[in-house]
Amino acid sequence: MLNSPPGFEQEGSYALYMSQVHDCSYLAGREARNLFLDPNAQVSHHLYQQLIDRGFRRSGCYLYQPACPHCNDCISLRIATARFQPSRSQRRIWNRNLPLYEVNSGPAEFKEAHYQLYQRYLLERHPDGAMACNSPGQYTQFLTCDWAETRFIEFSKAGKLAAVAVSDLLPNGTSSVYTFFDPEMSREGLGIFALLWQIDHARRLGLEWVYPGFWIEACDKMKYKSRFRPFQAWTGQQWIDHTELRNPG
Repeated sequence: MLNSPPGFEQEGSYALYMSQVHDCSYLAGREARNLFLDPNAQVSHHLYQQLIDRGFRRSGCYLYQPACPHCNDCISLRIATARFQPSRSQRRIWNRNLPLYEVNSGPAEFKEAHYQLYQRYLLERHPDGAMACNSPGQYTQFLTCDWAETRFIEFSKAGKLAAVAVSDLLPNGTSSVYTFFDPEMSREGLGIFALLWQIDHARRLGLEWVYPGFWIEACDKMKYKSRFRPFQAWTGQQWIDHTELRNPG
């Protein structure tokens, strides 16, 4: 058990625990380990924001960050909504998809259509992963939590559900928890479109940041996040601009 991270403004102490070493889900042949907040801790929106601002992420009701013994390739990113400038390819995806898709943001409630889309996505994109055989209960536990203000953002085309982005509302931003989409529509850039929509939505709400999760340069499925610029990266001690990184992707 460890003490709470330095710099916390809230009173009290928060226990942090270290997981056992296990196989990495992103990089073959690597070992992984996580530092996580006491699952019994009372998590307020303010505490959630503080932890996100120290590189933590949410999986279900667990707040964690990588603490791998021999690797630091998982880097938390945040995108400044006011300064974000889409690339040429991102603008093409945005301009092509925006007129075609109806977007609705709803509460974090189980819907069979969401779950079926999630299953198809996992079977296509992560057939050998731990989540490939996922029950409705596991699906709900992975994406939702009682203390988080979570929204399920639906992207539909011609009345057909095409993608769902799961996003948490924070005091000073939004955190992209997970996005899944119809594998048959992968060429339409739905993952990129969903993140562009979240950046635009956060900007319209007057929020400063969008937290897209971990960037892993050596993992093809995670490296795209570094193309949303300008971004900041968490070093373990502070946030730095992407221009200060040796290899910003």
